[in-house]
Amino acid sequence: MPVWLREHSWRQTLTAVYLSLPLRGARATPANIFCSEQYLKVSIPPFLFEAILYAPVDDRNSTAKIGNGNIFFTLYKKEPAMWDSLTLADAGKEKLQYLRENAVLKAQEKAKEETEAKKITKQEHKKYALESTMKVEEAERKRIEDLKDKERQKVAKELEFWKNQQKDADKYKSVQKKEELRQEIEPLKERKNEKMNKSRIPNEGTSKIRLKSTKGHGSCSIFSQNLKEERLPAPRAAATIKVNFTPRVFPTALRESRLAEEEEWLHKQAEARRRINSDLSELEDLKEEEKSPDWLKDKGNNMFAMGNYLGAVNAYNLAVRLNSKLPLLYLNRAACHLKLRNLHKAIEDSSKALELLTPPVPDNENARVKAHVRRGTAFCQLELYTEGLQDYEAALKIDPKNKNIEKDAEKIRHLIQETMQSS
Repeated sequence: MPVWLREHSWRQTLTAVYLSLPLRGARATPANIFCSEQYLKVSIPPFLFEAILYAPVDDRNSTAKIGNGNIFFTLYKKEPAMWDSLTLADAGKEKLQYLRENAVLKAQEKAKEETEAKKITKQEHKKYALESTMKVEEAERKRIEDLKDKERQKVAKELEFWKNQQKDADKYKSVQKKEELRQEIEPLKERKNEKMNKSRIPNEGTSKIRLKSTKGHGSCSIFSQNLKEERLPAPRAAATIKVNFTPRVFPTALRESRLAEEEEWLHKQAEARRRINSDLSELEDLKEEEKSPDWLKDKGNNMFAMGNYLGAVNAYNLAVRLNSKLPLLYLNRAACHLKLRNLHKAIEDSSKALELLTPPVPDNENARVKAHVRRGTAFCQLELYTEGLQDYEAALKIDPKNKNIEKDAEKIRHLIQETMQSS
């Protein structure tokens, strides 16, 4: 049976009614209050207060404040007037039931209208956001097209300028060749004319001319100089120098790498991929490509991306039975166990992955960081913060620039300090 709250005080003005309702130690929330135009209800089990108001009020603008063990109502009248009382004096059970049902129906209709209005407003906002996005994309597309056009015009101008330069260079070369050819032909014509002139002069004159021409020059002549110029050696032919480098699997330089550990890692990877056990009964109904651990790993990755963690675990389990030397299988299965809250199994798979990720080489740095982080996360969820902090610090040593790991490690340190202080 509810306990009716009879004690209340009220006062009024022409436009508002101020009502104070004591709570008697009960704690009220806005959900305990219902108000319509002419019906007011406060339900705080086991206390109950109902009132059929003397005249309609504006329920949209009226307010209720909870504090100091009271509820203070400010009810604004729809029509300015002074009330004779707070409630109707002749309100019977039938009228109370009618007003209560009518108030509930109006409240439901009002809530429905508000929901529809919110829905319409949300759709309009979505439409506006879509139109704005389309305008931005269109503007960006136009900007990119303008840039492309400018680049095309620029390239076309540069190409035209280069062609003109090539034409000018070809013209200059042809003029230069003609000039060189003219310079070569003119001496020959002069010599030919000299010979013709010498053949016309008498012998005495020719002998004098010969003596004069050879005097002081020995046996040299213009023809001997031309022969020497023609006998110059040809330019050396172009050649290509080939430089051979030692092939490297890892990106580090040979002088900086640990060759023995890298070769051991590659050997383990090759051996792990060769060791496939084909005697499993589950493989009889599978296709040939489905018997590959790599195919099963990809299948598990797709299931994990879709949120099917149990299916991913089953795929990784079969892949591990086929080949138990691939560390990525254990690493991915540890991520599934974390999602399924199988924390001990997550720790086991992360530890197994770290065992297989040896020796530490640059090729497996990312996998080792993930293994430490996943094992550290499982430890922290088991409230083993010291062990979790060790794994996060080990991950930071491998990848010191990772800010996310550094933040998580700092949080774990604070948790350890708080635990020590509370103990």
